[in-house]
Amino acid sequence: MVELDKLKIREIKELLHDHTLDDQMVQALKQDKRSGVQLLLRQYERIREKQRQKEEQWTRMNAYENQLRQQGYKKIAGADEVGRGPIAGPVVAAAVILPDDFYLPGLDDSKKLSPQMRAEFYQVIVNEAIAYSVAFADQDVIDQINIYQATLQVMRESVRQLDIQPEICLIDGLKVSGLSTEQLAIVGGDHLSVTIAAASIIAKVTRDRWMTEAANTYPEYGFERHAGYGTPEHLQAIAEHSPCPLHRKTFAGVKEWIG
Repeated sequence: MVELDKLKIREIKELLHDHTLDDQMVQALKQDKRSGVQLLLRQYERIREKQRQKEEQWTRMNAYENQLRQQGYKKIAGADEVGRGPIAGPVVAAAVILPDDFYLPGLDDSKKLSPQMRAEFYQVIVNEAIAYSVAFADQDVIDQINIYQATLQVMRESVRQLDIQPEICLIDGLKVSGLSTEQLAIVGGDHLSVTIAAASIIAKVTRDRWMTEAANTYPEYGFERHAGYGTPEHLQAIAEHSPCPLHRKTFAGVKEWIG
């Protein structure tokens, strides 16, 4: 048994950081009169609470997948899209099939994660996924068939392009007409299903990187900062430079400057 009261604060910090103290030892530390030890304990408890919340969220977000597995489904895909709202650039959809033992606590709707966290999660997802794919519809397609139809198109395409075809696909939002596989639409699914959340991160990171690359060709619009959304900065750039080929000509904020 480690004599905790004889340890230096630095040594206790290392033990807490490495999670090498059991609950009984943590309780013993609470009797330590040193203010530095109590500060470390408060920090440790906050970290543990955040981890507990992430684990609970992970369990909740696996409810749909676990229920489907109990019904006999083995290959479950998730699909989501990003880019319906911007006034420039493509709409992008992603589909992904994750292994049954996939574990990434903290995974959530891509919009709720920081860019750094999205990038880290993206790498884990694409490395461990059984299969994933991404589909694009550019601004010309969006102008020709409208954003709703373009969104359905990329959702269908992302699922169709999977190397392994799923038995069922979890879709964020409404059902996708013409999808070749069985589907389950979940409103708010990117916060309720780990598979949809994983797809949302793939789609979001892919599109953001695409828009950052586009900024090298059209630096005056600031695509790397707003990803094509109609921010005041973006609208001002359109007013000063007119729309570029990446702008959606049928969208408010752009169409007023055509011709």
